[in-house]
Amino acid sequence: KLTFTPIIIDAIARAVREFPQVNVSVDGTKVVMHKNVNIGMAVSLPNFNLIVPVIRSAHEKSLLGIVKTVNDLAQRARIGKLVPDEITGGTISLTNLGSFGSLMGTPIINQPQTAIVAIGAIKKRVVVLETPEGDSMAIRPIMMMSVTYDHRVIDGALGGQFLNRVVQLLESFDSNQTI
Repeated sequence: KLTFTPIIIDAIARAVREFPQVNVSVDGTKVVMHKNVNIGMAVSLPNFNLIVPVIRSAHEKSLLGIVKTVNDLAQRARIGKLVPDEITGGTISLTNLGSFGSLMGTPIINQPQTAIVAIGAIKKRVVVLETPEGDSMAIRPIMMMSVTYDHRVIDGALGGQFLNRVVQLLESFDSNQTI
């Protein structure tokens, strides 16, 4: 089953490799740089609780590998079949506020991680398209994204550049590619 979530996780993993300073944690007074990109994925449970299984080494997986891992972890999370090791070791997280219709939100960092990306619902909106021939209006699907980060180690410039790169990767996604 292919949803937007694995595509977004893939874009986050790729952007983290370009901006490794967001793939850190704080341990007391030390900043720990992580080699692997382990993305925590918030999963809503039937009892209205939340659990965050981790896609380990997401930067090394193909899109198909991410799809399979996301589907497996989400399914097992919802039936209570995750093991403790599958919910620890995340280095950055993703939460999907859009699955409940919200356009955006401000999530709290899952410490010791220092960043979490939030995505909102994909809704059609009127947008202005800028072209060499002039501006025009069009109806396009739009998704709002935000990133919450620990300002002790990630400043606004880094957080903004990282999020912008995620957006660029998503906007240039080839929907005709084979996974």
